[in-house]
Amino acid sequence: MTQLFIAGAWRDGVSVRANINPSDTSDIVGHYAQADRNLAEEAIAAARAAFPAWSRSTPQVRADALDRIGSEILARKDELGALLSREEGKTLPEGIGEAARAGQIFKFFAGEALRCGGERLPSVRPGLDVEITREALGVVGIITPWNFPIAIPAWKIAPALAHGNCVVFKPADLVPGSAWALAEIISRAGLPVGVFNLVTGPGSQVGQALLDSPDVDGITFTGSTVTGRRVMEATSRRFARMQLEMGGKNPLVVLDDADLAQAVFCAIQGGYDSTGQRCTASSRFIVEKGIYPAFVKAVSEGLAALKVDDALKPGTDIGPVVDGSQLAQDLDYIGIGRAEGARLVFGGERLSREKTGHYLSPAFFVDTDPAMRIAREEIFGPVACAIPADNYEHALALANDTEYGLSAGICTSSLKHASHFKRNVEAGMVMVNVPTAGVDYHVPFGGRKASSFGPREQGRYAEDFFTIVKTAYTGA
Repeated sequence: MTQLFIAGAWRDGVSVRANINPSDTSDIVGHYAQADRNLAEEAIAAARAAFPAWSRSTPQVRADALDRIGSEILARKDELGALLSREEGKTLPEGIGEAARAGQIFKFFAGEALRCGGERLPSVRPGLDVEITREALGVVGIITPWNFPIAIPAWKIAPALAHGNCVVFKPADLVPGSAWALAEIISRAGLPVGVFNLVTGPGSQVGQALLDSPDVDGITFTGSTVTGRRVMEATSRRFARMQLEMGGKNPLVVLDDADLAQAVFCAIQGGYDSTGQRCTASSRFIVEKGIYPAFVKAVSEGLAALKVDDALKPGTDIGPVVDGSQLAQDLDYIGIGRAEGARLVFGGERLSREKTGHYLSPAFFVDTDPAMRIAREEIFGPVACAIPADNYEHALALANDTEYGLSAGICTSSLKHASHFKRNVEAGMVMVNVPTAGVDYHVPFGGRKASSFGPREQGRYAEDFFTIVKTAYTGA
């Protein structure tokens, strides 16, 4: 049984949770300690006590620690990727790729720790100098989802530590293995006692303690929009800083002049890879009518060629849905789509494999009305729909007709339409002739509307959340 990491020591929890492999529900990945509110508050207190010294540590000390973490992750990426795929269900190549990305993120922010900037300006008043500096925010509560169980924690923990903050990390209950492995690596990186803490456990206990505590200066959260609203309400009541990354209902626009093979690749990779369990996944294919019949046929043929099986098995293209609850939700939406009158042309069925798991064939609806629930609500599974568009202007209007605004894509050979789309689509990230899912770690990540709130994640823009700007005047 694994333990919690609080104040530099491994601690037992108040209960234990089994970690079940979604590719083989008879396989128990491990048993993981669960914290309650009291243990979470102990972790918060440890982080608060460690903050004064850590926030004033030298950039080199922080950079060296992050570099050690990144180096070990990269050296163990195959092992960590296999664990990730076993507990979450994404294919082994995807799991290894995610683990490598986590290592690269820590390496990047090791460099950012040394690139701490500032400004010195003359005042508009004589005899005064002005200094503008950044200081660490304080104690940061980090709440992460199950779909990227090592990369998302990495892109929150690494900048927090790089900029001198102390961390209390609460991972999703479904994926404690990757979180624990990451915490174990961090625990040996030479950080002072209390700088980093791991508290696995239910949101009603651990998460709520982070939201309520006056000693937590900021919350960075990734998860559903419904939960994000609750995080916002609780955090804003005490004027703590918040960073929320939430849902998406991302459009992929396909114009008549698009390269069909490229558009189909973007649709299948963006919509169905990682079992569609990505906030940046394309779930609405908005297709101009001239190319619509060929696109529908080609996507259906492409989906038929995909192999749905055990995440660790060589040749698997799509792994299982993460758990039974998510599978039930996916199947419910497939039923809703049929009842609403959309035409299911491929998939949407439970699958049996050699081992009992949460397998679902990728579902593709066509002739979808934009008012249908399957075209408006985030499903978070291998379910996508095609919506016909009269022309580019109609397609753009359909793309923007959503409460979300995370990622949007367009497939076209027209520079005019690509340029107009980049400027006018209501999304935080825009892709031209590439899938909507898949972003670099050194550039900002985030959206608008109900998809995101607060400063951007990743890259140099991460400092906007994890630091506070201070302006200081000095007289002669």
